[in-house]
Amino acid sequence: MDVTLQDITEENFEDFMAMELPEHQRDLLASNAYSIAQSRFYPDYIPRAVYCDGAPAGFLLYDRRADDVEGDYAIYRFMVDHPRQGRGIGRRAMELLLAELRARPDMRRITICYHERNARAKAFYAGFGFVETGVDERGEMVAELRA
Repeated sequence: MDVTLQDITEENFEDFMAMELPEHQRDLLASNAYSIAQSRFYPDYIPRAVYCDGAPAGFLLYDRRADDVEGDYAIYRFMVDHPRQGRGIGRRAMELLLAELRARPDMRRITICYHERNARAKAFYAGFGFVETGVDERGEMVAELRA
């Protein structure tokens, strides 16, 4: 299985806008279409396409200046298209993303938020070393990795 992260471009954005989560996960994450639109208006928001064996498989969005702080990165969206979930694509994509962010010379901290009731997300991110730091103003759990 060859998983890669690539840019969202004029040629591929429609493949990622159409991706969906299973019904029971849809209220846990904003749509890819919304996230792609955000990235066009917020220059520090970086969308990335997840490919598996050359085919579109998922999407992620991160902020390279979370709360306008240099060196603070925030992962705002992370999803694998529902027909492709459960195959290790998400795990490999997260490994690639974290390597990409850790390679940046200014990286000090990476945060991610998820619904407190999302036990799978909690276990998934903890497996990468994310440590919960508390609940934010929207009621989501915040977890972080330090450099």
